[in-house]
Amino acid sequence: MMLFAGCVTEQSASPYCPTKDAWERKLPEEVGFDSERLADAIAWAQTQATDTPADFSTQSEVFGRQLGPIPKSRAATNGIILRHGYIVAEFGDIEAVDPTYSVAKSYLSTLVGLTIDRGMIGSVSDPVQLVVNDGGYDSPQNSKVTWRHHVTQTSEWQGELFGKSTSFIGKDEYGQSEMKAREMNEPGTHYEYNDVRVNRLALSLLRLWKRPLPDVLKTEIMDPIGASKTWRYIPYDNAIVDVDGTQMASSSGGTRWGGGLWMSSLDHARFGLFISRSGNWNGQQLISREWIAQATSLQGVNPEYGYLWWLNTTGRWPAAPRSSFSAQGWGGNSIWIDPEHDLVVVWRWHAGGGAQAEFYERIVGALAHTDAK
Repeated sequence: MMLFAGCVTEQSASPYCPTKDAWERKLPEEVGFDSERLADAIAWAQTQATDTPADFSTQSEVFGRQLGPIPKSRAATNGIILRHGYIVAEFGDIEAVDPTYSVAKSYLSTLVGLTIDRGMIGSVSDPVQLVVNDGGYDSPQNSKVTWRHHVTQTSEWQGELFGKSTSFIGKDEYGQSEMKAREMNEPGTHYEYNDVRVNRLALSLLRLWKRPLPDVLKTEIMDPIGASKTWRYIPYDNAIVDVDGTQMASSSGGTRWGGGLWMSSLDHARFGLFISRSGNWNGQQLISREWIAQATSLQGVNPEYGYLWWLNTTGRWPAAPRSSFSAQGWGGNSIWIDPEHDLVVVWRWHAGGGAQAEFYERIVGALAHTDAK
């Protein structure tokens, strides 16, 4: 496996990071691809579009009552492939600013690490109640919740936030994702994909930073890595809270009920490259390498989950290295990172599941027939 330091790789004596306004392209064969096989992989990917309506007409049917805005339309399937930091392939409209759904959770994971780096949180194992005292962690159940429980989605935090309950009971409120009633478990012992709990995590981070999380993400991460000014992190209409006497909007962990992180594939690729370089950008360590290593390795009780990142530990993408990992969002939105081959692949509005596995197999296969690794 390669070892990376910032944007330096074993193949390059001088580091390469894209500048704010320019991103160098390389021919596939210049960075170790069989160009024909890679072209075939991309042609195939373009046939694997999601069946999610482009006008978002099924949003309420799938997720229930909306709390925030949804665009009138989205781009078609599109993507970008990086190797050694260079763009080697792209297809579709990679500058379209679209909702990314739960890809936002992996961005929140990065903000948790940044909060720990800044000393606002002592340890990921600390109970949230140690530093957040807004009543949300006062009950016997919720007082046990740690930051680690939140980022592994094992918190079992119980309550209501912005009009949505952690129970997910009711077709009108939760659509096809409604759940059945169950007993609460001890925090840390049960995995459940639950956006209300992730939204509670985001609110807790807001309490510590005392400024909106989109501003934190912009100034601490996205501006330093040269992202565009087009992305937006949109709150629910009713997600306004008091922070030391100032009214602020609290961010969500996705677009399940509207709003969320709206971003282009090109900006997602910058973020993916930043994560693949262990939080270092052009020699500047923006977030600790330790956090990135923890976040993208097995944590909690789900064998395929880190700290709000999906892992390949059980071979969900069989032909890809087990060390690869991904940010995943509904509708076929993903950032896949393969440290072993120094690959970052952003693919939007795809069919998901087996299509994802096959696309990664085709990409890795295009490398397997060359000498450069």
